[in-house]
Amino acid sequence: MTFGLLHHIRLRGVVEIEETEIVTVLLRDGFVARSTRGIRITTEGRAVHASWARLPAGAEADQAARRAYERFLPLNREVLRICSDWQVRPGGAPNDHRDARYDWSVVDRVRALNERIAPIVGRLGRAVARFASYGPRLRAALERVDAGEVDWLTSPRLDSYHTVWMQMHEDLLLAIGGDRASEAEPTTTDSGETVEE
Repeated sequence: MTFGLLHHIRLRGVVEIEETEIVTVLLRDGFVARSTRGIRITTEGRAVHASWARLPAGAEADQAARRAYERFLPLNREVLRICSDWQVRPGGAPNDHRDARYDWSVVDRVRALNERIAPIVGRLGRAVARFASYGPRLRAALERVDAGEVDWLTSPRLDSYHTVWMQMHEDLLLAIGGDRASEAEPTTTDSGETVEE
């Protein structure tokens, strides 16, 4: 349970949570620290967490995560383009979400992408339990977008589609011992804007 909470904090950055017995233990051991916005992981906590989060090299779970990661990367580039198009219209103007036709064209792309990632995440969740929540969380965010709640696609303040996707990406890297530096360069939009997670 302690590592589950540490994992949650690691993926979210800063978390506002009640000070339970587990939080007290993490604070006492120096794995997390208080900040003005909540509880954050420390350097020591990151090191301990990384050793827990890394799947045993060569094990079945590690192989499943690596297969998922290989299939994830092309879709990751696509989701970054979609999120950029959601925020910035062609020509570089911010998307004010007043053009329903444009917005629905972007949402349709998210739906199509979600249909392709769902089986990948589903198989991974069956192989490695900690990944089982990503599929339902992505679907829940997409349902909110479908309901017209535009922030649920890209807002970092919510469990938006992009937020959950970014956490899944980070979790995959932790699981296989990878890092973003070894990945391809981030894409750029037609307006030259760099899109990163």
